[in-house]
Amino acid sequence: MEKLPVVLASGSPRRIEILKGLKLRFDVIPSAADETIIDGEDAETAARRLALLKGREVAEKRPESLVIAADTIVSLDGELIGKPADENDARGILNRLNGKTHEVITALAFILKDENMEKTVVSKTEVTFEELSPERIEEYLAIGEYAGKAGAYAIQGEGADLISGVDGSISNVIGFPKTDFNRFVIDFGAERLPFE
Repeated sequence: MEKLPVVLASGSPRRIEILKGLKLRFDVIPSAADETIIDGEDAETAARRLALLKGREVAEKRPESLVIAADTIVSLDGELIGKPADENDARGILNRLNGKTHEVITALAFILKDENMEKTVVSKTEVTFEELSPERIEEYLAIGEYAGKAGAYAIQGEGADLISGVDGSISNVIGFPKTDFNRFVIDFGAERLPFE
């Protein structure tokens, strides 16, 4: 059986690294889709919509490929928190998360345009922040790791030191839930995909 080409619709180094670790061969075509959250959208709806939006945009260019897209959103007491605009925004986000438990929601979208297939799965993880001093927040901001990260932290990096507990999948918090991906592969047919 001829293997389907696979495209990751994301330039995220952490998503690329996770997918490589799963031994899948794939191309990377970052999506240029608008990632604006609509007022009144809940986190799961927003993550699903944005993952599909990103995936569809890339699938138009590569209709013969299985396109994998993802979107990660942080939710604190129903307030949706995306990527910080700048350091000051990141400071505000970290202060809001400080000492509290928030939810990280990642949606994966799988699109194969030539077969009119679209599937989405959503993973949720609860993350609890330590009680952080203002000095500790400033030290973290100085590293610059917050840039491009939902919730303004990276759990796979220095941000791990800000966390006191995780209930659920760590790979989901990083932005690519491995369990959901593996479940999709089983349903879709691993033999159709170019695993090493």
